Amino acid sequence: MQLSRDRSIAWVPMVDGIERVGVMRVAGTELGEEVLEVCRTLASLATLVVISKAAHNDVLVIRIRTRPMTLQAELLWAFLPPRTIGTSQATSTAVLEPAYDIGGDAFDHSFSDGTLHLTLLDAMGHDLASGAASATGLAACRSTRRAGGTLPDIATTIERTLEQWIPDRLMTGILAHLDTHRGEFAWINCGHPPPLLIRDGHVVPGALERPAQLPFGLGFHNTSPPPLHRARLQPLDRVLLYSDGVTEARSATGALFGEDRLADTVIRSMASGSTAPEALRRLVLDLLTHQDQRLHDDATILLTEWHPTA
Repeated sequence: MQLSRDRSIAWVPMVDGIERVGVMRVAGTELGEEVLEVCRTLASLATLVVISKAAHNDVLVIRIRTRPMTLQAELLWAFLPPRTIGTSQATSTAVLEPAYDIGGDAFDHSFSDGTLHLTLLDAMGHDLASGAASATGLAACRSTRRAGGTLPDIATTIERTLEQWIPDRLMTGILAHLDTHRGEFAWINCGHPPPLLIRDGHVVPGALERPAQLPFGLGFHNTSPPPLHRARLQPLDRVLLYSDGVTEARSATGALFGEDRLADTVIRSMASGSTAPEALRRLVLDLLTHQDQRLHDDATILLTEWHPTA
């Protein structure tokens, strides 16, 4: 909470879990501690109203937005989950930019019986078909997962679904599970940049790199799913998934944003005490600055932390 010098104005964070969704401004003659406590409660209540009503209240949606969304962005955001979810065992948070005209990037995360499910997809192109391919991929993932399917089953279902309904559209992706009790991280990588493992404030080189597999959409995963990889995490480890629109972002001079800068920005932000959502917000600001405030490709980042209780 921030107060003006004469204590007549207060800016109270509106927080949903660990994610800041806005700020409430309060004005008065002199704001004492009792009034400020009431303001905190009111901000929490206002946050619940905004979060619960935004999905089906166009007035709130329009107020939140700064400009209209493209058709493909509307399609994808209708499928996407909340950007931050968490339990006492693990937290997952994501950002997707540019939010108003995304093309083929999409993410998903959810908890089920001690398992955190993670998905990051990147369909070729920036048109409506790209958004439809990613949305179809998410639907195939959720449908198979909720029917008890494994990660290889999900990969095969995505491949067959694309072949049947959106042929000739390539899509890379990472499908992953984190056992939040044992810390086992299992994943499948189809043509996507490998995940990064962040431990004790450093990236562990090559920890989650495995032989490259072909993207979805070529028909190779129809009957023979891609291999499933496993790694054991340590408490407080973080896994960073990202699309190539992050690392391949170029400045006016042609310099790539790169994997090192990506990891360093996240590590420095969280070392300074920022929560995961704030760290990813800073990363997006750095990425926009690097590209003169205009991204030329979708940039999606999914950051997961395993913090098991004693």
